[in-house]
Amino acid sequence: MSILAKPINFLKEVRAELSKVSWSTRKELLASTVLVITVTLIMTAFIGIVDLALSKFLSVVFK
Repeated sequence: MSILAKPINFLKEVRAELSKVSWSTRKELLASTVLVITVTLIMTAFIGIVDLALSKFLSVVFK
């Protein structure tokens, strides 16, 4: 195989494999994105509240 045939063969194989992939629809992608952002915001708020509460608690305990 020549030096140019290997990369060309690789790209052909990649294209063939990508055609087998089950791609999400735009609607599914948007729903998943909204879900991830929502869960991230909820977890951020929860961790922030727990951190604030523990900070206040420890500042009272060690004063």
